[in-house]
Amino acid sequence: MTTFDDRERAFETKFARDEEMAFRIIARRNRLLGQWAAELMKLTPEEADAYAKTVVHADLEEAGDGDVIRKLLGDLTAAGVDVGEADVRDALDKQTIEARRQLMEAQ
Repeated sequence: MTTFDDRERAFETKFARDEEMAFRIIARRNRLLGQWAAELMKLTPEEADAYAKTVVHADLEEAGDGDVIRKLLGDLTAAGVDVGEADVRDALDKQTIEARRQLMEAQ
């Protein structure tokens, strides 16, 4: 193999690793968002765990964060929690940072 082939393989490996980490951060963030919303809705620990899983699955509906934001807003509003889109987006940003921190510590 040539040095060029080795470099190309290294870049491909790094890209795959970065993509996997990004997926894991988003999944962890969504779980944390689900727990945040469950706390606001005053769910039991069992209900909160199940709800967090539904938030993770909601993100698979379409690209981007819109599906998660809509789900959280709809569920929080239905539960009588006074929260707006800005609050959900703020929580999304904070939980992204927390998810990244948790995953970096685990490595």
